Amino acid sequence: MQDLPRNPLLYQINTRVLMRGITRALGRPAGFDDVPDAALAALRALGVDWVWFLGVWQTGAAGLAVSRTNPAWQAGFREALPDLAPDDICGSPFAVADYSAVAAFGGDVALARLRSRANDAGLRLMLDFVPNHMALDHPWVGERPGLFVRGGEAALARQPENWVRLDGGVFAHGRDPYFPGWPDTVQLDYANPDTQAAMADTLAAIAERCDGVRCDMAMLLLPEVFAATWAVPAEGRHVAAFWPGAIASARARNPDFLLMAEVYWGLEQRLIAEGFDLSYDKALYDALRSGPAAEVRALLSAPVAAQAHLARFLENHDEPRAAATFDWPRHQAAALLAFASPGLRFLHQGQLEGLRAHIPIHLDRCPDEPVDEAVLAFYRRLLSVLDDPVLRDGRYDPVPPDPAWSGNPSHAGFVAALWSDEAGPAFLLAANFAPDRGQCRLWVQLGDGPVALADRLGDERYDRDGREIAADGLFLDLPGWGHNLFAIGARAGGSPDAGAVSPRADWH
Repeated sequence: MQDLPRNPLLYQINTRVLMRGITRALGRPAGFDDVPDAALAALRALGVDWVWFLGVWQTGAAGLAVSRTNPAWQAGFREALPDLAPDDICGSPFAVADYSAVAAFGGDVALARLRSRANDAGLRLMLDFVPNHMALDHPWVGERPGLFVRGGEAALARQPENWVRLDGGVFAHGRDPYFPGWPDTVQLDYANPDTQAAMADTLAAIAERCDGVRCDMAMLLLPEVFAATWAVPAEGRHVAAFWPGAIASARARNPDFLLMAEVYWGLEQRLIAEGFDLSYDKALYDALRSGPAAEVRALLSAPVAAQAHLARFLENHDEPRAAATFDWPRHQAAALLAFASPGLRFLHQGQLEGLRAHIPIHLDRCPDEPVDEAVLAFYRRLLSVLDDPVLRDGRYDPVPPDPAWSGNPSHAGFVAALWSDEAGPAFLLAANFAPDRGQCRLWVQLGDGPVALADRLGDERYDRDGREIAADGLFLDLPGWGHNLFAIGARAGGSPDAGAVSPRADWH
């Protein structure tokens, strides 16, 4: 495979939903071997570098039973699937009963073949690591109960939502400190060195079976977070750092192994310092979804060395669908800013087609939805341009907007940046990330002679003089949520959607 670009593209797939769809198409149970080579090739044709198959690990009967009986979850299931049937509920993939591939899908041997086929197509395979907790029926619960957070009857009586009685006694559910416990899980005890060693071994074993992992709720293992969540200091125990040593052990097995952290609470750079290659950029997602342009601009003006480690997204399995969350004009501007910026470009299955139904991870069936052709056409154009070597490997420089004229404050809505390579400026992106029309001037050096600016996301084309731009600034006048991705000079040509397709039709 080719080396990864600085700004790679990842595509997330819900494996259980995919297998259910292939099963329906084939009329027999499907497995990893039934993922078509054409589907993998279609992803690569879109410019995808990483494919994340969510939910390949074995889950158990205990988690399935909780998913099918927990009353708090049923309303969400029925909202996604009004015709919900018991067989549609497969249990959470984050209640792992064993880090072996789902036997019904062909197990580890078939997973290895899938990885090989993905690699042959030019794709790297990403899987899951769920370090904070295990399934209620994981073998360790009976064989090594000391690896988990334990309690007594008083804890169970006081907080029944956070504790569970199992054969070995009372155990804590896995938990985010701001929410009740996940009732299909048991909490691992990271104040126990044996737990840390066992989970480091688990991560190292996973590193031999894929090219990278997405680590679920990775910040929960930080010593200060774990200690505060479980009152460890009050017990006189110490929580050592887990991630640096565990990551080193994994890379001893696979030197090129990549780790992406799901992380919140502003701890992104902390996880990078612990050894992660990438961390979720929830701050940018929140700003694009509901924040002002100034907040977006500040995040996209951070040092590029820091931005390069961030995974930018508009939806994933935890967040609602972008097509249902962003109105269409804002959606387009947000996609440009998220995905034409440094870092990992993180797309979710169904996002390109404008699907609107959010599927809970406990389900393996999704409703039939029509493709939104306007959304698909937009993403075709955007992905075609993002596959340009400059946008994958070039230099990114944010450009602060200035007032178009004295007394006009609308420049505050603009976000802009310049992408360059050794030959000079190649692309200028600009968005009026505000609901009302606005104007600004951008001070950019685009050369001393004639400069052609062609919008690769639309049909606009302008011929300007580079000396005038340097002297007076480049004047932009855009409607609310208006946006351009200008190719500069000789790069201005090219079909805006050449070679880009939807992957949806190739899966079965």
